[in-house]
Amino acid sequence: MKNIKDNIYAFIDSQNLNLGIRDQGWKLDFLKFRIYLKNKYNTTKAYLFIGYMAGNESLYTSLQKIGYILIFKPTLEIRENGKTKTKGNVDAELVLHTMIEYANYHQAIIVSGDGDFHCLIEYLEGKNKLLRIFVPNKKYSSLLRKFNDYIVRVDLLKNSLELKKTKISGRSKP
Repeated sequence: MKNIKDNIYAFIDSQNLNLGIRDQGWKLDFLKFRIYLKNKYNTTKAYLFIGYMAGNESLYTSLQKIGYILIFKPTLEIRENGKTKTKGNVDAELVLHTMIEYANYHQAIIVSGDGDFHCLIEYLEGKNKLLRIFVPNKKYSSLLRKFNDYIVRVDLLKNSLELKKTKISGRSKP
């Protein structure tokens, strides 16, 4: 049995990460990100909180194959200004699972720039269980500014984490 000191868990708000990176004009390679977390921080488990949408099963399967543990949230279709938006807010699930797993990890990495996680991050820091906070870009919540010593900006890792297109087919690698 592994010693708890060996366990670093990542809890990832997939929508906050994905949209924050896409706002920068590039796409995150989730395989490279998982490898980065494992190699740089010895992350043993990476929980990816994601809204479930029928038809995306191949995406979910590929994310599981590369080492993510998926936690699904049902999505809602919301009409705003004549457009339909899909919403799958995962905040409560991320907090809940971080606490369910609390006794199983030595330290946690929270991946989100959302200020809604302020109380969770503050709690983890107070218990010496916070390793890092990954934010997608410089536009993260001002509520997280007091944790600047823990912040890692994913946009500054673009060169090593960007999804590259293959030259042969023009399609993205899996």
